[in-house]
Amino acid sequence: MLARATTWLTILRISIEERLVYRGDFALGTLMRFLPIVTQIFLWGAVFEAIRASGSGADSVAGYSYHDFIAYYLLTMIGRAFSSMPGLASGIARDIRSGTVKKYLIQPIDMLGFLLLYRTAHKLVYYLVAAIPFALVFWLCQRFFPGWPDAITVAAFLASLVMSFLLGFFLEATIGMIGFWFLEISSLMFVYMLFSFFFSGHMFPLDMLPGVWGPLVRVLPFQYLAYFPAAVFLQKITGPELAWGLAVELGWVVLFILAARATFRLGVRQYSGFGG
Repeated sequence: MLARATTWLTILRISIEERLVYRGDFALGTLMRFLPIVTQIFLWGAVFEAIRASGSGADSVAGYSYHDFIAYYLLTMIGRAFSSMPGLASGIARDIRSGTVKKYLIQPIDMLGFLLLYRTAHKLVYYLVAAIPFALVFWLCQRFFPGWPDAITVAAFLASLVMSFLLGFFLEATIGMIGFWFLEISSLMFVYMLFSFFFSGHMFPLDMLPGVWGPLVRVLPFQYLAYFPAAVFLQKITGPELAWGLAVELGWVVLFILAARATFRLGVRQYSGFGG
């Protein structure tokens, strides 16, 4: 057990050192990713100005004020930064197609464990480098936030972010394992990214969906990639609903851990590798 823990810590340390070799423009690139928020500020400013001009007396849309909308979009940027796994599924499928997946079959290194540590190192370094741009943007936009929520809400928010990272990883890893049966998964990834971007709440709060569409979309795991952490921080989800949401998110994480493991095991059984 000690030897295995030492091995995983060594992999994590090497991965962090590798990811630290970022170019100086990475922080600037991170800052530029917040530029679309400027569009949202003007867009929702115009929407609420039109509402006020209509004389309807409404000061919120789907329970979100003008300031709530801007805060929500900023928070979803954090959620997506945790849950997004660029290149993970396609990388797994490429390793399977090229045969380099054999290194995980003949060496005493678990493929999913190694990739999880590598992505963990990536996220740690990402936030280390991006801390200043994030802090600058949130300081400039502090007027859109009502203030810090209570300690329980902050703890729930952090827990939801950690689980969103795990959910995003194992969900995409499961999709990547489909490469054991199909040579190309790019079309499947395009469909997944389309559904994920829309149903995760990255485009708008899922509370805005009318009728049965809102509850139907919230049955899917995508909401935990962006919407749920943001709604928790803004205290749109509280009390028993918050406890239930965290429990369901944990259930999705466990489900996709098992799905990724099972898919890998079944894929290896029918995998054939040739050459040196």
